Amino acid sequence: MKSLTRATRILDNVRLSQSCKNITGFRNMANIKAQYKKAITFENLNPNIVRLEYAVRGPLYLRVLEIEQELKDGVEKPFNKVIKANAGDAQAMGQIPISFIRQVLVCVSYPEMIETSNFSKDVKERAREILDACVGNSIGSYSIAVGIESIRKSVANFIEKRDGYKANWRDICLTAGASAGIKNCLELLINDIEGKPSGVMIPIPQYPLYSASLAEYGLKQVDYYLDESKNWALTIEELDRALLDGSKDCKVRALVVINPGNPTGQVLTRDNIENIIKFAYKHSLMIFADEVYQQNIFEGEFHSFKKVLVELGAPYNQVEVVSFMSTSKGFMGECGLRGGWMEIVNMEPKVQANLYKCMSAKLCASTLGQAVVDCVARPPQEGDASYEQYVQERDNVLESLNIRAKMIEELFNNMEGFRCNVVQGAMYAFPRIELSGKAIEAAKKAGQEPDVFYAFRLLEATGICVVPGSGFGQEPGTYHFRTTILPQMDLLREMVDSFQKFHQKFTQEFS
Repeated sequence: MKSLTRATRILDNVRLSQSCKNITGFRNMANIKAQYKKAITFENLNPNIVRLEYAVRGPLYLRVLEIEQELKDGVEKPFNKVIKANAGDAQAMGQIPISFIRQVLVCVSYPEMIETSNFSKDVKERAREILDACVGNSIGSYSIAVGIESIRKSVANFIEKRDGYKANWRDICLTAGASAGIKNCLELLINDIEGKPSGVMIPIPQYPLYSASLAEYGLKQVDYYLDESKNWALTIEELDRALLDGSKDCKVRALVVINPGNPTGQVLTRDNIENIIKFAYKHSLMIFADEVYQQNIFEGEFHSFKKVLVELGAPYNQVEVVSFMSTSKGFMGECGLRGGWMEIVNMEPKVQANLYKCMSAKLCASTLGQAVVDCVARPPQEGDASYEQYVQERDNVLESLNIRAKMIEELFNNMEGFRCNVVQGAMYAFPRIELSGKAIEAAKKAGQEPDVFYAFRLLEATGICVVPGSGFGQEPGTYHFRTTILPQMDLLREMVDSFQKFHQKFTQEFS
């Protein structure tokens, strides 16, 4: 009995000792936790990231997401749905996918469908060809960083047919949409030259990818203004002015040209492109030719920078040009699949090798996106089983976009206080709006830019989401916003009607 008591005491002492150790341990942990400081705080965050802004998915878009949830939760609004006219996402706005592209994707994703489906013969053949080019015959395997070789060759053939001149498939890189290729090339410029940071000339208005990426990489943004009074023309006089001004605090090394324009919708003439190339030659600038809307032409004619460069001949054909194309735009609208390409012209071989090395660190673009690229660059040909359906679907999309472009333009030009240039290409209108002094003062009180104030009021009253012009850049003292032409016809008519009623009330309130 005594031994049992003694054993109990020993056990109690052990428990007490362990308890004390636990308490001490907890105290030590609490001290350690109290001593720990966050490695990344807002105060020491990369300042380039803080400066970065992307208006297309900025505060207005975040409010859209909140409103959509509020509608789901039964909150009463003066509308029953949000119309997202802020982004160039065709399928999000109801565009039907191209059958040939989707059928090929089905077959490469689930090869059993090649044998068991009733898809056309050319669909199945294309799927087999793409799978044969994949490592392990699987679309789920990595490709080399710059893309599947056979698809790069398809792109080179597409460019040759478009321009009439040879394209080297080794100079083609398949990218995750055009955006990834643009950012890859901008990274090449992150270097101080002659004691100055590198600068890049971009159009104003511009697509915010450029301003955001320049901020992210610490590159200097050099603005050149498009002439709204001449349908957003790009003049050499303005390029000269911008270059002279920008050279004061940076070494300008590249020139971005968006053709057809985003957000402005203009299409450059051939003479204009020739003069731009000569300007780049004179000042030793690399040209970023953003040509993702080359298939969205409603007025005028598309001329690629590559073709004009070749036809200009010596000495101008030495200029470095990288052109960009995307499967997100055109008539395809396959935004989420992230397919795109860039063609590199006249880049120094050692520089190009380092670009490819940099891309290798990012592995590869989506192989499903690469499969879409193959379908776009090598569409069904006359005599193929899918040809007639493909042509009909393609032409229907392009014709509908043409009608909607004219409809949007007429809408704004018929509304008091608006002026909208001809939408020659791309997928957007960029109307100018005259705002009263009272509206501008109300915006200041709200702590917003006047066009942001207008866009928020529009969203809350109608559910229509557009992007304020200040997010793209605009001439000081002018106000714009970008709207897509992508809503399908019934929705577009509803949007037009709501917009007109809102603007009438807004004008009365702030007259």
